[in-house]
Amino acid sequence: MTSPRILIVDDEADLRELLEITLVKMGLDIDSAPTLEAARAYLAKTEYALVLTDMRLPDGLGIELVQEVAAQYKNTPIAVITAFGSADNAVIALKAGAFDYLSKPVGLEQLRVMVRSALRISQGGASDKANQKPVAPTALRLMGQSDAMQALRAQIARLARSMAPVAISGESGSGKELAARDIHAQSARNDKPFVAVNCGAIPEALMEAEFFGYRKGAFTGAADDRDGFFQAANGGTLLLDEVADLPLAMQVKLLRAIQERCVRKVGATAEEPVDVRIISATHQNLHDCVGKGTFRQDLYYRLNVIELHLPPLRERLDDIGLLAQAILARLGSSEQAALSPAALAALCSYSFPGNVRELENILERALAFANDGLIEVTDLALKASPPLNAAHALLPAAVSQPVPEQAESEALISPAPASDIPESLPDHLDDVEREIIRRALAKTRFNRTQAAELLGISFRQLRYRMQRLDINAPE
Repeated sequence: MTSPRILIVDDEADLRELLEITLVKMGLDIDSAPTLEAARAYLAKTEYALVLTDMRLPDGLGIELVQEVAAQYKNTPIAVITAFGSADNAVIALKAGAFDYLSKPVGLEQLRVMVRSALRISQGGASDKANQKPVAPTALRLMGQSDAMQALRAQIARLARSMAPVAISGESGSGKELAARDIHAQSARNDKPFVAVNCGAIPEALMEAEFFGYRKGAFTGAADDRDGFFQAANGGTLLLDEVADLPLAMQVKLLRAIQERCVRKVGATAEEPVDVRIISATHQNLHDCVGKGTFRQDLYYRLNVIELHLPPLRERLDDIGLLAQAILARLGSSEQAALSPAALAALCSYSFPGNVRELENILERALAFANDGLIEVTDLALKASPPLNAAHALLPAAVSQPVPEQAESEALISPAPASDIPESLPDHLDDVEREIIRRALAKTRFNRTQAAELLGISFRQLRYRMQRLDINAPE
């Protein structure tokens, strides 16, 4: 059987020789080109399992070759070699269609890992391709036949062939984690781990140990060596869910881990390489977070190489019937659960501020009230007009009602009676905040994750406020 063939494009003879020796030892056939012109001549007559090009060449830029290969040789992955510290060039190359990148000085172990990943998805990597199980559309987690969902699945299929970081945006409950799992399932890493991390649910003091692991004795309670999320996802995909909730100190450490592809366990003196594809997700606008100073700009550009936006459920109401059928099949008991035509029509006219997660909640509740498994409109208990801001609905009526412009101006001019002014404004505001949080917790039966979503804040922010305001769980 013919060995996969690699094309190396670099004008430095010493580096070409080092790369050739390393790849030949892996059992690969090599062609080398010192210029863009020579590389184009090779590509015109030979099919390659991988093209590896420098960014600066005597007759042009490697980005030109990236664009040409991405357009004309769609089944050939191409990776770039960037100068030390040229993170911007790597991001540009990934956006142009590069499979991956290496930084100078080239680490041979990183080179081997990248080449193995490329061989798994290339047409030339026949032996690895035989082991890669194709994913049927019916096995994917994101369901729907609307135009928006078909376009989304096509985009996911393209993203699965790359190593470029993906930033998934979308409203809460729209299926961001499902999209990440579908990218992983269709990638060459589908037989490796997929690790999902909720960045908003980890105490800040434990973040470094949770992400990078720790050595025995590194701190009190560290009785044994332990791997972190990066080591657990080695070879596979790491999803950083609600990445906007990461504190700035952890963002610095995460940026280094992504750039260097190495992590250092707490208490260790040496770094260890990790091969992880990063996917991030958040319901917040990361660009706005950068402007506010709560999210590092350099990390933003590292994570947001390719953006994938998930449409809210109200923009794909054609999928309601299919989604409801799948949810009821999962929730139903021995009896076959179904929606009446009127109930389906009611769902299709609802705006779903909570997206698919709210649809699941509605159907689960309706199934409990349905007779013989047939769900009617009354079983759905839909709200006539869902509030645009659930947290706003929890405010006391005197606070939430708008003040007419004339009344507002009069209120600003006329002094309020002394009896209406609290003795301590901070204490008064704490009382109002405490009452609102208690209402949210009561509404969600003290489910703090749901209460945080209802209030429009992160889980960590809610936990901090509960501690500060001395709000405890019921006995």
